[in-house]
Amino acid sequence: MNMLFPLLAVLIWSINAVVSKLSATAIDPAAISFYRWLLALITLTPFVLPGVIRHWSAIRANWWKLLVLGMLGMVLYQSLAYYAAHSVSALFMGIIVSLIPLLTILISIVLLRVAPTIGIAIGSLLSLGGLIWLVSAGNPGELLQHGIGKGELMMFAATASYALYGVLTKRWAIALPNWQSLYVQILFGVVLLLPNFLMAQDVSLTSQNIPLVLFAGIPASIVAPYLWIHGVMRLGANTASIFMNLAPVFTAIIAVLFLHEHLHSYHLIGGGITLLGVILSQRLRTPLGRKAKQAAECQS
Repeated sequence: MNMLFPLLAVLIWSINAVVSKLSATAIDPAAISFYRWLLALITLTPFVLPGVIRHWSAIRANWWKLLVLGMLGMVLYQSLAYYAAHSVSALFMGIIVSLIPLLTILISIVLLRVAPTIGIAIGSLLSLGGLIWLVSAGNPGELLQHGIGKGELMMFAATASYALYGVLTKRWAIALPNWQSLYVQILFGVVLLLPNFLMAQDVSLTSQNIPLVLFAGIPASIVAPYLWIHGVMRLGANTASIFMNLAPVFTAIIAVLFLHEHLHSYHLIGGGITLLGVILSQRLRTPLGRKAKQAAECQS
């Protein structure tokens, strides 16, 4: 029963990748980014604002950290994904998002002084190879000639932003309850998204895009984090993180069934190798080299 919490959270986030793709033809990226977090902010306010007021001193002391987290998690990650959806498939988005655990580990080595492992070394090389195969549609030579597309770069930048968000959240360990911290980050996110929203040409809400905004604003922004937090509390962070590996599988199934995207062999090969690299980076924890072993012993 406890496994349902992270499982459902990952399923909702996978559906949201498809929603992001659908939004590319229904609403301006600046508009859905702003509306999504504004809706989440309004929905959370009656439940979270009293706690925010009680913890105001801690918020004031850490406001700039919460601002940075809001920029990374609510602005860059989501906005870049919406813009990337104009030129990449939901299948591709799901596979790239699966790199978050690996990128989190790599950034942690630098910022948290986490000791590198054999799994990280092998996993990084495998995931890089899988990513090259995926981006080049199974023809790496074409990638050397034409380079990486703007959508692919934006989606990778979005994923890296969220990985950095996770690492900084752990490093700073702001003394706030999860929901109060998330609420203030969303508030900063809404403020940061406002200028781009005001400059957008068409921010109208229609019968076609309102369901997309509603799903992004409530299930993907509130329900999924709630389920994920409870999953981490019941299973532990390491066990819960394993469920993130299901995201590309769920996204692929939903994209093929509902968007009628075509699943090619390069998706299976590139995505499979990328996912294998992520899994190995999580599971093979033998320290890499003597210095890494000594660092691991000091940490333990």
